[in-house]
Amino acid sequence: RDVTGVQTCALPISSVSGRPVKLTIDREQSIRLHPKRHPISMTYTVGCDGDGKLTAVKVRLVGDKGAYASVGSKVIERACGHATGAYDVANVDIEGVAVYTNNPPCGAMRGFGANQSGFAIESCVDMLAEKLGIDAWDMRHRNALVEGSRFCSGQTLRAVGLRATLEQVKPYYDAARAEGKAVGLACGIKNVGIGNGMPDIGRASLTVEKDGTITLANGYTEMGQGLYTVLIQMASETTGIDPRRFRATVDTRDGVQSGMTTASRATVCGGRAVIDAAKKLKAELDAGRALTELCGRTFFGEFIYDKTSKLGAPVENPITHLSFGYATQLAILDRAGKLERLVAAHDVGRVINPKLLEGQLEGSIHMGLGFALSEELVVADGVIKNPTLRGIGVLRAQWMPRIDILFVEEAEPEGPFGAKGVGEIGLLPTAPAV
Repeated sequence: RDVTGVQTCALPISSVSGRPVKLTIDREQSIRLHPKRHPISMTYTVGCDGDGKLTAVKVRLVGDKGAYASVGSKVIERACGHATGAYDVANVDIEGVAVYTNNPPCGAMRGFGANQSGFAIESCVDMLAEKLGIDAWDMRHRNALVEGSRFCSGQTLRAVGLRATLEQVKPYYDAARAEGKAVGLACGIKNVGIGNGMPDIGRASLTVEKDGTITLANGYTEMGQGLYTVLIQMASETTGIDPRRFRATVDTRDGVQSGMTTASRATVCGGRAVIDAAKKLKAELDAGRALTELCGRTFFGEFIYDKTSKLGAPVENPITHLSFGYATQLAILDRAGKLERLVAAHDVGRVINPKLLEGQLEGSIHMGLGFALSEELVVADGVIKNPTLRGIGVLRAQWMPRIDILFVEEAEPEGPFGAKGVGEIGLLPTAPAV
């Protein structure tokens, strides 16, 4: 009954039997087995001048990665690399360390360390605003990252729609305050792409089949986020071919490996690869060849972004990531103190599919609300004591407040049609706003 890893168990059985093996585990096993979000102890010292302009941020982080290393160092790297949040700060001093403990192993989870440091800096910004008597919205608007700002990692930023997201929530903020309701505000920034010296790769192929359909193969996993739909949209837009002719797939036998489906990069890297392949198919069609004449042909597309700097590299102007997403979220409480409404404004670069974007962000906000209000993993002597969804406190559907999703389009030059990834940033501002 005890499972130490799905792949670890399936691989030797497959090797011995010579057959494919599928291993299914139950919910309790899953909760005990799968990595958790890293608890991080954070010490922040944040200063500002009399006008509320942030002047310095000093941060010390200690991350509990549990009994195994997993991606502990990388999660702390992200927490440190986002430690000043979505704000322009001239002087930063940031150190982080990941430590082994006898707690359950922690690993990759949506937000990847930026949630924890984002909560800390937003709390500090609120405390400074209160000390100075400055409105929380004004405090954030004065310090918001803009085009050309230098991030705490040293990267000079482009395509920054943060202030626009603040301005989108302002009418809701003002209206709620005028009604005497309690409001909470938070901003967020999250990298798109793994970066930090690792190339971000997208690969895809378009194969014309005998029945007149086109098989779209890509290297990223469709896990319910709507990736297939978005890639088909991009292929259709580029070629002019009816989207119903495309069939999207992921198969390990295809030579379109792109690495992990992580870092909010599938739409960006996979989309760029699909567009590259689609342009090659379009060139044949523009040359006068009918689709039926191209039966059996495969058009390969690739996108590689290899301009990022390794951590600690002696680079004057480092590029840590391909791009960043930006957001502002507003939490509004009713007169009884219950969460009534959440307004989320996100800079997505370019809206490719509004319904899928809304779904991604609503799901993210659900996670963020659980993170803020209801979820707790009870661990004693290294053992999980509440290995059920009910026991952990995952937020139920009927407890969700009204959610308003607003979009800003500050096009990313490297993104497909200007799009940015939104897979992770959706829950970064939620907990601090609440």
